[in-house]
Amino acid sequence: MSAHPILELLDARKGHFLYESGHHGDLWLDLDRLFARPARLAPFAGELGRRLAPHGVEAVCGPLTGGAFVALMVAGELKRAFAWSERFGDGYRIPDGLRAALTGKRVAIVDDVVNAASATRATLEELRQCGARPVAVGALLTLGSPAGALAEREGLALEALATLPNTLWAPDECPMCAAGVPLAGG
Repeated sequence: MSAHPILELLDARKGHFLYESGHHGDLWLDLDRLFARPARLAPFAGELGRRLAPHGVEAVCGPLTGGAFVALMVAGELKRAFAWSERFGDGYRIPDGLRAALTGKRVAIVDDVVNAASATRATLEELRQCGARPVAVGALLTLGSPAGALAEREGLALEALATLPNTLWAPDECPMCAAGVPLAGG
């Protein structure tokens, strides 16, 4: 099986990194550059939208920032409503003005890259609080198994353009910390 072309748009570094989820890992993707040229990303968002379409999606929601950018493009491809979730304290929150429009809707959660799945999980919880009916998770890239495990546990379809292996560690179980390797800047 050949690598998906989306991987050519990603800049990766190896090292010892702290992720938003609180986990440590050895892979860092510079995702900001992915959005600098939307025309390069558009075909991949279109492909993701076509993969999500059979799930009867009525709205698309993505966690800010990168996920929301991809979700907006996917929503445009599907001609569906768009919403976003944003970090709020320890979780994510959908803005008040968007919540009622999601009630009863079949929603796909779309992210750029799903690693530990913490943003996806928090967005899923928030969508359910809004009365939405999450049906699928979509991503340009999944790292390791957390996205698949979340989708399976929650009864959601998972559509990803590419998947790469990745290792995550809880900080107290991190072998790099144990070896005295300092955290690198992301």
